Amino acid sequence: MKQWFDQLPFRIGTSSYIIPDDILPNVRFLSSRVKDVELVLFDIDEYCNIPDSTQAAELKQLSAANDLSFTVHLPLNLNFSEEDRDISIEKALKVINGTRGLDPHAYVCHLECRDIPAQEGRTLAEWQEQRIRAVNALVSVSGIRSSELSVENLETYPIDWNEPVIRACGTHACLDIGHLFLRGEDPIPVMSKWLPLTSVIHLHGVGTRDHQSLTHMPRETVRSVISELLRSHYTGVVTLEVFNREDFESSMEMIRECL
Repeated sequence: MKQWFDQLPFRIGTSSYIIPDDILPNVRFLSSRVKDVELVLFDIDEYCNIPDSTQAAELKQLSAANDLSFTVHLPLNLNFSEEDRDISIEKALKVINGTRGLDPHAYVCHLECRDIPAQEGRTLAEWQEQRIRAVNALVSVSGIRSSELSVENLETYPIDWNEPVIRACGTHACLDIGHLFLRGEDPIPVMSKWLPLTSVIHLHGVGTRDHQSLTHMPRETVRSVISELLRSHYTGVVTLEVFNREDFESSMEMIRECL
């Protein structure tokens, strides 16, 4: 059955944690409700949810049966500083190997910024060079194309810090508009510059925290974002990066109304 979002030039999706269950039940639930699911994966001592071969096979079947694509968010605890690079690449490689058969639209990664240049006594150029070496190393050992990686902007530093890394490594950008909201930035000028480099967009509202329903944002702001996507003929993925059913459904309804 055709859905209103089937007519959009971009693929609208959400995270793999919308109902209170594991990844497979979430993908089953979402398979007719979105065009893409962001697999949010963790690899920590207490918890690892990287799909095994049986789970990956069912995810592949759900994808084929529902014209469903996947984006894969690499673990949040990666740190591409010189000191932690090898451990982080090893964790990222584990996720990539576990999801390679799903042919993801993109692998989303953070250039973690716990070592902010001004605080660590290093220059911004040195910080960027460390990230360039780390991203190139990850691409080399994993065998993926650099264009399959999407580097996400964070609220802890300006988005333009990512640009030399993205251009030097040949990756794409993951444009997190919610993080722009957190920084108090108008997303429209940023979108005008960044959309040609972007393969994934994260969209979420900011209330008492980020990653909440779009209903926390002024309707005109959301309408402006959607209008800019349509005006720019954006054809990538737009992920409603929220983590419960109420936030997901109210965000989808707001987008439908804004159209």
